[in-house]
Amino acid sequence: MQLPNFITTLPELDVPFPSDVVVSHVFQSEQGLVVFFEFFKDMELPMHSHKAQWGTVLEGSVTLTIGGDTREYRAGDSYNIPSGIEHGGIITAGSKVIDIFEENDRYPVKAS
Repeated sequence: MQLPNFITTLPELDVPFPSDVVVSHVFQSEQGLVVFFEFFKDMELPMHSHKAQWGTVLEGSVTLTIGGDTREYRAGDSYNIPSGIEHGGIITAGSKVIDIFEENDRYPVKAS
């Protein structure tokens, strides 16, 4: 699935991962961030925590450990990460996900 141009031309986030591994496209508001992530290589997401996050897998697969419970999510599956719960995982190359973060400043937007 190719994301439409109006999404791929949205601003990118300054995430702590190389752009040959993942790119992002973001809507930012006072209430939070809506981020479309595209993964080009397998990526390990280290365990961490922050405010609430909800996501859905559009394509590919994501194996997440959320609060000690590990599960694989595939296209059409959604996950909920409550505020303060430690989580991390493995995201396979070719995956696309939408994540919504409660924090509107979870990651800074890259300068244009």
